[in-house]
Formats: sequence, structure tokens, C-alpha cells
Amino acid sequence: MDETRDLLVEIGTEELPPTALLPLSTAFADALSAQFGEHALAHHAVEPFATPRRLALIVRRLASRQPDREHVRRGPAVKAAFDASGAPTKAALGFAQSCGIDVDALGREDNDKGSWLVHRSIQPGQSTAALLPDLVGAALSQLPIQKRMRWGDSDVTFVRPVHWICMRFGSEPVAGHVLEVPIGTQTRGHRFHHPESLTIGSPDDYAPALRAAYVEPSFDVRRSTIRDQVTALAASVGGTASIPQELLDEVTALCEWPVALLGHFDEAFLEVPAEALIETMQQHQKYFAVRSSDGALLPSFIAVSNIESREPDVVRAGNERVIRPRFSDARFFWEQDLRIALADRRPALERIVFQHKLGTVADKSRRVAALSRQIAGLLGYDAALAERSASLAKCDLVTAMVGEFAGLQGVMGRYYAARSGEPPCVADALEEQYLPRHAGDRLPTSDCGRVLALADKLDTLVGIFAIGERPTGVKDPYGLRRAAIGVLRILIETPMRLDLRLLLDESATAFPASIPAASAAEEAYAYIMERLPGYYADQGIEADAIEAVMAVDASAPSDFDRRVRAVTAFSGLDAAAALAAANKRIANILKKSETRVDGAELSETLLQADAERRLAADVARLREDIAPLIAAGDYREALKSLAGLRPDVDRFFDEVMVMAEDPRLRANRIALVQGVRKLFTSIADIGRLRIGEQG
Repeated sequence: MDETRDLLVEIGTEELPPTALLPLSTAFADALSAQFGEHALAHHAVEPFATPRRLALIVRRLASRQPDREHVRRGPAVKAAFDASGAPTKAALGFAQSCGIDVDALGREDNDKGSWLVHRSIQPGQSTAALLPDLVGAALSQLPIQKRMRWGDSDVTFVRPVHWICMRFGSEPVAGHVLEVPIGTQTRGHRFHHPESLTIGSPDDYAPALRAAYVEPSFDVRRSTIRDQVTALAASVGGTASIPQELLDEVTALCEWPVALLGHFDEAFLEVPAEALIETMQQHQKYFAVRSSDGALLPSFIAVSNIESREPDVVRAGNERVIRPRFSDARFFWEQDLRIALADRRPALERIVFQHKLGTVADKSRRVAALSRQIAGLLGYDAALAERSASLAKCDLVTAMVGEFAGLQGVMGRYYAARSGEPPCVADALEEQYLPRHAGDRLPTSDCGRVLALADKLDTLVGIFAIGERPTGVKDPYGLRRAAIGVLRILIETPMRLDLRLLLDESATAFPASIPAASAAEEAYAYIMERLPGYYADQGIEADAIEAVMAVDASAPSDFDRRVRAVTAFSGLDAAAALAAANKRIANILKKSETRVDGAELSETLLQADAERRLAADVARLREDIAPLIAAGDYREALKSLAGLRPDVDRFFDEVMVMAEDPRLRANRIALVQGVRKLFTSIADIGRLRIGEQG
């Protein structure tokens, strides 16, 4: 194999979308690496670089050419290639001529199906340099770009117009075009600090040359630099910076040479809820907020500039000047909204459509209020407070603040409810109704919040399924997957001992007769329960434990959870594998048996063998022992008790013929093994466990 070299590829563009920069960089590295794999080009690490104006990669120790490959072409069968005298037939002569050689130079290949003439040749590998333009172009074509752009007179498309392509394979330039742009050896520095072009001599020169030209090409290094600068500036005023990951990534994607600056604003703005000010800073200005040690918002912010200014005070003053009218708007919205009590906004919800087939937001609020009252009653909570929470839940949608900052939905509801004199439980519920918002998010903690969050999600699931809008593929416009996971997490993790099927049926009763909600409730139930395997997979729980519990239709998720964890613990017992196999065997016997024993009493007088008498006695004893454990939901202890059946179950199957010729004996023994199975299926179908199975 020839030598290896490092490869530099840089695609220079107009400013790339900041929220897409990091995904594009990762996808570019993966796609080009895949191209090399498809073309048998070995390589080591791929190091990505990404700035607002470039996507770049350095590929370490890339093979300088493809390996040579043997090409085998099979011709006619030997018996058809030669006549009786051994002379080549037309088939052999034609095959040899097509290969450009004599018949005598052809080889033979034998296998269990016969013998064939073959031609073996060595196909030399192509040089990597010759392949690179096409491979890079193919990788770029696979990037996840939602909307592609054209520029100039070309039909070429990319996420943004491409201005330059820089490549170096070792110290050698690469000839050709990518996206119809000629490949060169030059890159460009910072747009203002170093607008001149830079010639790159080798891949190792790339990062140092750009850093000297006020461009930090590494996304990770830039992100760490920003985090460190922001943290230090916040500490300089005795505070801690709020650095959400999404905001940090976006700011990193907006600059090539980050310089953080500390700004200040009028303390009078702190009368506005902190969340509104933070939303303004983060969403509109991409600033980082600063909090005190007790979590209170400080009258400071941190902006990150893309320039190392000779007059930082001027830059700081400019940012302070920009934020002032934004905060003034937020204060105006706050003061205007407080003039109307939250409850007085309910009539406005009649004018907001939730879904054109399901009515207005007011309609939804009434349905959720009815369901909330029912759920609160089941849990022994204050039903009036739960109903009040639901009736006010969506009122902040018609406030000026939420109209401007949609992300504050629920948060502002809590503030306005508190200012309107609503009970704390009601106010807290208005924010908690949307929890959990995403994977790993916190759950509602107040009684009203848990009830409202659950009722709201159930109403959405039943309603959307009732109008036939089930999610398909990646499309989930109503967030039903998130709602389903939220329902499970609330019921399991808070926990709430409620039957999910009954809750969905109750939710369906609130819809008008014109909407087939009753039939949709069961579909919604199945959809929610389908999320359980993924939920448990994230916790390392095996799929067979989930299947075992699914088989007994435990419709209360908190109860389902206790069963799954009990089965998981049971799987680790010494007796588990044998008992799982025995239950599977019993299930097969019952399935194949023509003898029906449902509800039949076991006859002690027909118990002949000692093994069946002992098993029958154990089954009767354990039935009494585990009944209170199951009633208390202590499935782990119940299964632990049932594990004691193993010796007698093993002995029974070793010594007793279940399918006896005498029909009375056969029926009695089937009734006995069915009793064993019923003990276990009162918790889970452990016959579905694959303990010790291969593959």
C-alpha cells in the first residue's frame, strides 16, 4: 500500500445558519468518512472545523490511493466450453476474445455446482487525489439541508452560496471543482480583522494560519472560550451566568473570534418578571443573563462580539442602548396585562381555535376542567382547585406578553394568576401544565399541576386520535409523542396510581357526540403504551421483562412499573430460568390441549403421583400467601415467594405425564399446571422471559 497523507477540505461560504452549523459540520464529517469507506480508502481520525463562513475537515492518514483489486469474470461452464475432442467451443472462444486473451490463458473455478472458465485480472486502484472532488461533492450533497439555495447562473445548490474551496492533500494541491467552484489552496481570515486571502501549505498549517488571522476554526475551542469568558465576566460582578446549551451553541456559530463584553441595564427593569427579561436577552439579542448567588436576576448581561474592538466601551454602550427599548417593551406588556384579571380573559379564548375539528381553546379548557375534577377526586385532591386551574390554564395566551414571547406561555400565567389573587396551587399549575417539555425535563410537583398536566395531555391525545390525525413517520404536528411520554412519566414517576384506560375513557366523554372520541380512547391507550419499551430501554431494562408485563394488560402505568421492576429483579434469581421455561411449557400445553378446564376445580382424589400432590399443595399455599402481597402491589416479594416452586415444578415435569390417556387424569393435571400459570400471570407472563437463551 502506498503512503498516507493528511487531507484538508474547506468549503468557504456566505454566513451559514447558526442553528444548523454544528449539525452540518457533524454530518459533513460523517458523510465524507462514509465516502472513503465505500471507495476503500483507509484513514484515521476526522477532525471537523466550523465557523460562520466555513465547513472544514482534516482527515488524518488518508490512503493516497485505492488498493488494487482482483477482478474475477466468470464465463461458460467447462462442459459447454469444450467439445468431445477437447477443442474450445464458440462459447469459450467468444469469452476469451471478450477478455482479450487466448483460451489457454483462462482459469477455472470449481464449486459444488460445477466448473466454469474464469478470467482473473488485477484492477489498479485510483489515486485519492483524482477521486477527491467527486467524493467531497457527494458528501456535501448528503448534508441535511432543509432549504437549498442557487446563486449566479448555476444550477448548483447548497445551504449558502459557496465562494471558495480550499484543499491540500499532504503538501500537494488538489485539482478539480466542487459545486462548480475551482479548488484552490487559499482560505480567508476574519472578515474585518484580516480580509486578505491566506495560502495554506499543508493541513497542519490550517488552524495556526487562521488563528493568526483572527479566526478560531474549531467549534469546540470557540465554545469553550465563550463559556470561560462569560463565566469570568459574570463572576466579576459577583454573579453566575445563565448559559443554556442551545444559546451557547448558537452564539458560537455566530462568531469567528469571540470577545465577551459585560453590559448593564437600569435596575428598574427588574420589576418585570425575570423570565421575560431573560427571554428578551436570549431570544432577541443572544445575550447571557447574570444571576446572583440566591438566583435573583442581576442588572447585567453579557454579549459576545465577533470583533476585537479598539473601543470596547463603545461596543458595550451600543449593546446597552439596544437592550433598553426591548426591556421597555417587556415592561409595557407586563403593566398592560396586569390591568385585567386572569379570569376575566376567559371569554377571549372563545375566539382562539385549538383545532378546527375540535373547537376553540375555550372548548378544550372546559373538557380539561371536567377531567381535572374527576382525576382530583380519584386522588383525594381538592377537586375545586383542580377545576379552577384548568379553567384558567390557557388564559395567558391572550396576554400581550405571551403574544410577544410565546416561550413564556404558562410562566406568565403563573405570575398573572398570583397577581390576581389565585391560590398558590392554581398559580403553580398554570406553569406546570406544560411539564415535562422535553426528555429529562422536570415533572410537576403541585397537586393541581400534576392533575392539570395529565388532563391536558390526555385531552389532546384523545381529541387528535378521534379526528384521525395519528402521527406518521417523523411528522407529529401536535406533539403526541411528547404528550404520551409525559403522561407515562407523570403517572409512573410522581407517582399517580390511576388506570390509564379509565382516564382516557373519561376524557372521551367530554367530547361532543359528533366526534368519535370513545373509539379513539382505546387507540390512544395503545399508542401511549407503545412508548413504554423506549421509556424503559433508556433505563437499561430488558425488552422481555416489558413484554412479560404487557401480556397481562396492567393498565395503570404506576402498577405496570412496579411489575416490570419486580420481573427484572426476578430474572436475576437462580430459579428464574427454570421457572420461565416451565411457564412457557405450560402455555404450550394449554394452547395445544383440547381439554378445556377453565374454572374447573382441582380434584385431590385424582392426584396420584407424589410429585403432583406436592405441587398442588404448594400452589394452594402460595395462592394464599401472595394474595395480600399482590393486593399491596408488592410484586417483587410475591415473585420471590413463587421462585420457591422451582423444585416441585421440575420434579412434576420429570415424573408426571400431563397428557395422560385417562381423560379425567389429563384434565386434572391440566388444571394443576394451569393453577401454576395463574399464580405467575397474576403478576406477569414470565414464560416470555428469555433468560439464558442464545441470540
